[in-house]
Amino acid sequence: MPISDIPILSMLRTRLQWHQERQRVLAENVANADTPGYHARDLAPPNFERMLQSTSVVLATTNPAHIAAGTGQQFAEDDPHYEVRPRGNSVSHEDEMLKLASNQMDYDAAASVYTHSLALIKTAFGKA
Repeated sequence: MPISDIPILSMLRTRLQWHQERQRVLAENVANADTPGYHARDLAPPNFERMLQSTSVVLATTNPAHIAAGTGQQFAEDDPHYEVRPRGNSVSHEDEMLKLASNQMDYDAAASVYTHSLALIKTAFGKA
């Protein structure tokens, strides 16, 4: 099985690509902050439900005190609650900069998990 077929690595690559594209969209929002009529945009988070359902990983509950596995809590991205500024657009520098910083931290975390996963696979094959 090629490494590219491992579901978790495929999901991590997809997540990294999504963060790269989101960074571009958020940077466009900041660049167009003074453009009259411009409306801030954002990307919808990727949906991994289909991929997760196809994997055979199941959490074991070996003790009644364990928390039961569920579908996970869904957190909505910031809903468009932007105020319209006097310059006639919906870009808030503060909101965009917070999103950019958060996106960068999430990208760094996913990249770190991906790198460590590859290192573990190399170690398992005795190549490290």
